[in-house]
Amino acid sequence: MSPAEEAPSAGTAALGGVDFEEYANEVSDAAQQASTTIQAGEERDLDTASESGFSTDSDARSVSLTSNVRDFVFENGRRFHKFREGRYLFPNDDQEQEREDMKHALVVTVMGNMLHYAPIGDNPQNILDIGTGTGIWAVEMAETYPSATVQGYACIKQHVVPPNCRFMVDDAESPWLDPKEYYDLIHGRHILQAIKNFPAMLQTAYEHMKPGAYVELHEFEYQAGCDDGSLPKDGYKLEEMLKYVAEGLKRLGPDLYGVLKLPQMLKDAGFVNVEDRITKVPIGPWAKNKLLRKTGLYLQAIGLDGLQAIAMAPMTRGLGWSPQSVEVFLKDVRDQMKDPSIHAYYNFHAIYAQKPVR
Repeated sequence: MSPAEEAPSAGTAALGGVDFEEYANEVSDAAQQASTTIQAGEERDLDTASESGFSTDSDARSVSLTSNVRDFVFENGRRFHKFREGRYLFPNDDQEQEREDMKHALVVTVMGNMLHYAPIGDNPQNILDIGTGTGIWAVEMAETYPSATVQGYACIKQHVVPPNCRFMVDDAESPWLDPKEYYDLIHGRHILQAIKNFPAMLQTAYEHMKPGAYVELHEFEYQAGCDDGSLPKDGYKLEEMLKYVAEGLKRLGPDLYGVLKLPQMLKDAGFVNVEDRITKVPIGPWAKNKLLRKTGLYLQAIGLDGLQAIAMAPMTRGLGWSPQSVEVFLKDVRDQMKDPSIHAYYNFHAIYAQKPVR
């Protein structure tokens, strides 16, 4: 069962203006359904502004990091990192930054308003966020754990940050400059599509973690599930698109479907106490439970806003499609994603493991 029903603790994001009894009941019901069968609700229009509750104050933050973070290249109308040009397959422009912040809101909601599951204690000293994106997780961790120095790799957004948080434009697959046995927690979210050699990266992480420290990875399993037979008989276009994306990525290195291999990869790297917590997340606001409907709305919005960002580089660079062909194909994907009669979901995996204590 998803630990979303557990009591809040350190590592819990702030809740404001919430009826905690009502919220606890929603969370408990959502956790039960998310680990068994999600009940579909009535088809209706969703008030996205009031029900999603999504907002971010990150737009108010505006300070420079380094000149590197502002060096860009453009491809098919989207902006990419110039650092290690061609290495990054997904854009970093304003549209993608907004989507990254919504992905953070989705994951925090799915995890019962928690930033991590690994039991790192109340006073960690050093935390690393690989593929930090907009840096929102790193900033919130720095605010939650004032004892820690939180560092983020590959930040795509400028921030005013807490004094114990810093960002670097760096590649997690290059040699790390940090000391060995340094980190108490290493976190990575949605990085399968970016890392070419995941076992090697995990081995590097292992070497730079203290004995007893944790690594935690958050990834979706991109195989659509459905418990009521409502997937289209002639095929689910989102699934078809992701197969193309996975094929394109594989030719370039990353494995989009690698989430099921992660527990064994962690064991092979030397980690112990490997936990894989799996939660069903609806694709679209079709669930009856309000909290699950909210997560479904997030996932649908993230998908609709990000289809081009997800598909374009893998399908053009990896498979040789023309940009025009990709856009035509994505129209059918969007139409199905907005169909409330299709009750599809993805499994979200929160996987954490410990470096053995000497």
